[in-house]
Amino acid sequence: MHQGFIPPHGGYEALHSYKKSLIIFVATYYLAEKWVRMGSRTRDQMEQSARSGKQNIVEGSLASATSKKTELHLTNVARASIGELLEDYKDFLRLRRLPI
Repeated sequence: MHQGFIPPHGGYEALHSYKKSLIIFVATYYLAEKWVRMGSRTRDQMEQSARSGKQNIVEGSLASATSKKTELHLTNVARASIGELLEDYKDFLRLRRLPI
């Protein structure tokens, strides 16, 4: 079978990292909706970090055919966003004197 100039790419839906980031995104949305005040900077930041983690996995996967460097960069951005969100979750627990 002939492969075109640009090799196949995408398929992010099958990636474990995407599946987990989707769960994190949805869980963050519902947690913030229930427990964090609407319009607060914390809520906005948590939702954006969760979204960024997921979206950068998608974007990196789609860019993989033309640039492995871009794919790796976006994967690293996704990792950093999820790490930032983890710290927000820890702060959420700390401020409520709950165990981490």
